[in-house]
Parts: sequence; C-alpha cells; structure tokens
Amino acid sequence: MSHVAEQIITLHRPRPQVSQTEQAAQAGEQRWSVDAIESLFNLPFPELMHRAQTVHRENFDPTRVEFATLLSVKTGGCAEDCGYCPQAARYDTGVEASKLMEPAEVLAAAQRAQAAGATRFCMGAAWRSPKDRDIEKVAELVRTVKALGLETCATLGMLEDGHAQTLQSAGLDYYNHNLDSAPDFYGDIITTRDYQDRLDTLARVRSAGVKVCCGGIVGMGETRRQRAGLVAELANLTPYPESVPINNLVKVEGTPLAHQADLDPFEFVRTIAVARITMPTARVRLSAGRQQMGDGVQALCFLAGANSIFYGDKLLTTGNPDTEADVKLLERLGMSRSAPEAR
Repeated sequence: MSHVAEQIITLHRPRPQVSQTEQAAQAGEQRWSVDAIESLFNLPFPELMHRAQTVHRENFDPTRVEFATLLSVKTGGCAEDCGYCPQAARYDTGVEASKLMEPAEVLAAAQRAQAAGATRFCMGAAWRSPKDRDIEKVAELVRTVKALGLETCATLGMLEDGHAQTLQSAGLDYYNHNLDSAPDFYGDIITTRDYQDRLDTLARVRSAGVKVCCGGIVGMGETRRQRAGLVAELANLTPYPESVPINNLVKVEGTPLAHQADLDPFEFVRTIAVARITMPTARVRLSAGRQQMGDGVQALCFLAGANSIFYGDKLLTTGNPDTEADVKLLERLGMSRSAPEAR
C-alpha cells in the first residue's frame, strides 16, 4: 500500500520593487528628489496603495487613528495675504477679529475635547508674528492645557528668537507651521512673507526641543509635480516632521481661491500615500477639507497611511465633521482611536 507524502508549501507575495533612490532616501542616506517623489505619484493606484500600506504597517498599527482638536484661540485680523485664508484682514469673509481667549475658556474647551477622546489639543492664533507679550499669554494657555495631561500644540505664525524656548518651558509638545506649498508655487499664494521665513521658524522650533507639526495644502491650483515638490521639502527636513497635516483646500467666499476647481479625490489620496512612504514614522493627519471628502475617500486615506485626524468643534474657521460621525466611521471600518504616545 502506497503512502502519499504531504508537503507544506508556503506562498510568498513578492515585495514591490523599490528604486535605489527610494531605498537610499528611506535609509536617510540621500535626500528625496522631486523626480523620485513624482515617480511615486505616477504609480498605478493599487501599487502606490500597497507600498504605502507596507510602510505604514512597518511603523504603526494600521487600525488605530489619533484624534486631535484644533481651537482658534485668537481669530481673524491677520495681516498676511494667504490666498486660502478667511482670517486675513484684507479679505471680506465674514470672520470677525477677536482677542486672545482667556485661560478659563481654553480650559473648558480642552476638557470637552479630552472627554470626547482627543489626545492632542492644538491652539491656533491668527498672527503674522506674535509679540513677546503674546507669547507669554500663550505660554499660560499651554500650561493650562498641559495640566490636563493632553499633548499640546500651537500655531501662532512666525516665531522670533526665544519664543519657541518660552513655549517649550511652558510644556509645549508640538509647534505647527506649515510650508503650504512647493517653493515654486508659494509666491502665487502668499506675498507677505517668503519661504525662508517659514524654514527659519521651523529651525527655531527644532533648536528649542519642540516637535514639529508641518504639512501643506493641496488643491490650490498646483500641478502634480508641485505637490511632489511640497512633499520633497517636508521629507528633506532634518529630521522630517513628527506630524504632517495634509489639508485639502476649503474654498471660502471672499478669498482669492474661493472658485478654484476641485482637486480629484484620488489625487488627494495619492498625496497621503506619498507622504506616508517618504516620512515613514510621521503622524500623517487628515486636516482641513475632510468634511467635503465623504466616508469612502476618508477610508482610502486611512488605507494610504493617514493615522491622525482633527475632529470636533472647528478647524480654525472651517467646520469639521462632528465627533459622533468620526467615531461611527471608525467603528464601521473596524478601527479605533489610538492612545497618547509615550513621551
């Protein structure tokens, strides 16, 4: 009687081919070129998503998403001319200028955010560059929020020498200062400060030991190559930002970009995926414009490597999906909120 020998065969899915440029950049041996990043953008959508998912799973639990809240603690009246921003004083957008909020008001907002599941609380103020007295007042707000056990973040415009250190001493964990766009598109959107001003502020933040939250806005009329140029600038910062908010333009009547054509949703997802591949350990955050995306596109963004969202109340002066809808979306996807990162 013959016996049939059993043999276990393991099938291995071939790993995607990675260019030498990509390998070197991932290893920190070489800067990401705009050409290399544009090549990622140009990949077939399934291939790009697979690469992004591979990188994401190597660094994070793909089922968990960080919840962060952004509160405008000083709204409107900004002297800048950013073409997308309803807080610029020169544009008639219906946004009324306000004074800096009092600590008790900010505390109440932070407590609501914490109760709703936020682990990071960001405070934004519409200044071109805060004065010393403004920094001291914001430092008090930082101490107030930090006492709750939340991660703290602030976005206040350009910082002068010593400002970042004052905020760090008060307990600031992150400072947000977006590059907004690629250098060769920047002048089409903003004329009241230049690209180097932004880089100088980021350098001051780094030197003070504060983590960097830095991203940009897509859908402002830029080309795909210019989107690649933005990602290249972010990925080539030394080190690249710990948090990378990717914003989809929210068109506000009264601003120069109010009637800009919509960006293809798949192009936005591609931007998320490319950010994930080029900045493997960063928190890639879905920020402004999420309300207009719909659940399907947001789910694709999570698949592409986004693992942080702004939710609740207001994202500065544009609405956010409400908290309950965000929680229900994650439940439908079998995903959950992440716990605060160990520090």
